[in-house]
Amino acid sequence: MNNSIGAFYHCLLPFLFYMLAAFSSQDALAQEKSPYVRVASIVVDSARLDSFRAAIKEGIETAVRTEPGVLSLYAVYDKNNPAHVTVFEIYASEQAYRLHIQTAHFTRYKAAVQDMVKSLVLTDVIPIALEAKSNR
Repeated sequence: MNNSIGAFYHCLLPFLFYMLAAFSSQDALAQEKSPYVRVASIVVDSARLDSFRAAIKEGIETAVRTEPGVLSLYAVYDKNNPAHVTVFEIYASEQAYRLHIQTAHFTRYKAAVQDMVKSLVLTDVIPIALEAKSNR
């Protein structure tokens, strides 16, 4: 009986390794197809808020209009502390994000705000639910 159990496990192990590899590659494909999402927490010099808002608005509008991989960018500020800005960034992929930060409009934005930003924390996040109503 021990030999038949050993033979069973000997045949089962390659199958289990195959299934594990298949599930791992499916998980990798699912992650590759899911959007790349970041949250930027920015603290801005309060004396330069208007200039910062103008620069980020222009950069976001240009990115969404011209870059197919930029799915959405939302910039908001704390109602009670306007110097605290949060940007929700959603890209088609991590590669789309990498392309975005190399564009002329993004580098222009970064140069314009570098002396206005007191703190920047970038956090990669995993979406739980991303839903929106169409504006049309």
